[in-house]
Amino acid sequence: MEQKPARVRIVDAAHELMLGIGLARTTTKEIARAAGCSEAALYKYFRNKEEIFVTVLGERMPRLGPLLSDLEAGEGELEQNLTEVARQAALFYEQTFPVLASLYAEPRLKHRHEAAMREMGTGPHKPIQGLDAYLRAEQRAGRVNPGADTYAAASLLLGACAQRAFAYEMGGAPQSVDDFAASLARTLLGGIS
Repeated sequence: MEQKPARVRIVDAAHELMLGIGLARTTTKEIARAAGCSEAALYKYFRNKEEIFVTVLGERMPRLGPLLSDLEAGEGELEQNLTEVARQAALFYEQTFPVLASLYAEPRLKHRHEAAMREMGTGPHKPIQGLDAYLRAEQRAGRVNPGADTYAAASLLLGACAQRAFAYEMGGAPQSVDDFAASLARTLLGGIS
């Protein structure tokens, strides 16, 4: 059986470790060991653990960023578009919450992680900015109320999805992700359309 390329093994190993023990406790040494390569080999592909984390988010987690980038104002039904954003966001936050939660117990690591994210031009603000840009484009197209605060709307939708991941991690969700997403999109549209 042919072995996967080193980069793929590294991202796979990082994904499994981050899901299993959280980002704070995952080290590059552990990632390299789990990937079956040296730590030096890991640095051939990635500058640091944060870059590996961003790669895991982009390649192994639900595709929230690309979905937001691909939305075009005026295309498709607005409620359906927002339902899909809410569904992907709920899944994304559900999978990333356990990975990131460990950072909040380690303030020094959290600050280092945040600084690295800023340096790479990424972070948790990006989905809000992406959805805000889409809603502003829909506003210009006449499908969102001209007086609606699109940034607040984006924050509400994505914040609700993140809160769902946090609140239901232990107790289970009272409704399926599909029902949650549809209800959230419908409710948000009631306020901005």
